Amino acid sequence: MAKTIYRPDPDRDPVGPFLHYLMAECGVSPHTLAAYRSDLMRFLRWRKTHAPEPLGRLEIGILSGYVSELASAGLAPSSICRHLASLSTFFRFLVFEGKLSDNVAKLLVAPAVWDRLPTVLGPAAVDRLLSAPRGDTRLGRRDRAALETLYATGCRASEVVNLRPSDLDLRGGLARCVGKGNKERWVPLGARAVAAVSAFLTTDRPFLVARHPETATVLVSKSGRPLSRIGLWRIVKQHARAAGLKCDVSPHTLRHSFATHLLAGGADLRAVQEMLGHSSIATTQIYTRVELSRLREVHARFHPRSDPQSAG
Repeated sequence: MAKTIYRPDPDRDPVGPFLHYLMAECGVSPHTLAAYRSDLMRFLRWRKTHAPEPLGRLEIGILSGYVSELASAGLAPSSICRHLASLSTFFRFLVFEGKLSDNVAKLLVAPAVWDRLPTVLGPAAVDRLLSAPRGDTRLGRRDRAALETLYATGCRASEVVNLRPSDLDLRGGLARCVGKGNKERWVPLGARAVAAVSAFLTTDRPFLVARHPETATVLVSKSGRPLSRIGLWRIVKQHARAAGLKCDVSPHTLRHSFATHLLAGGADLRAVQEMLGHSSIATTQIYTRVELSRLREVHARFHPRSDPQSAG
């Protein structure tokens, strides 16, 4: 019997789209992105020899062999955990994209606790970012509509680029978003986002899509085709630089900032959970940690008895 030859298939091994997702949707750093790529390339090299069948057929017993391979190579337990976390995140992305029905790799990884708080912009920094796009150009007005929508709704990059005009109730100030698991939710847009989106839809989008009238999304590229997640990521990066923001800013930074600012203003945690589209309140609670960390900073700076030096 002839031996089956393994040939990489972009539909079976979508590492490129996954890395774009991490960069555009999750806002990971270049260093972290390189680590994910290295981990996955190692897994795919192992799979070429030991498990060339489609990813959907992989079982936990087969993946356990990969764990043994990592241990035999002398990797430290912490390094093995990182490799498995990368693999689980990759499989979770494939489930999200509808290419797999289940994330088998999650069974290999113990639940992790995020000790690093997400990057959050202060209100003044958000104002600088949202004001950075030029208001006298078509793409500038598109960029302003995109940034205003990201911050006003707290939506994921994928949810924003997939918005269609029929998803918008501009008179009521609402947007219908389709999140993970195809779950729909309505989120408020706010007056500034409504104004920016209305101006773009009325003045600029018809001109941009003239060559591609079949384009169904609100946000479009310069050529009139649907704006991609990576395109939205580039827009955020471009205007963060123009605004003079020093931290690493991505579409997800605006989602983090949206949630933190709502909680800081007294919003109910359950309401924020609903707007973010989180299935579990535990996921939303990370933003209460962000706000508590800022409260501690304020206390340390201004409370007369917070300085250890003042203790008598």
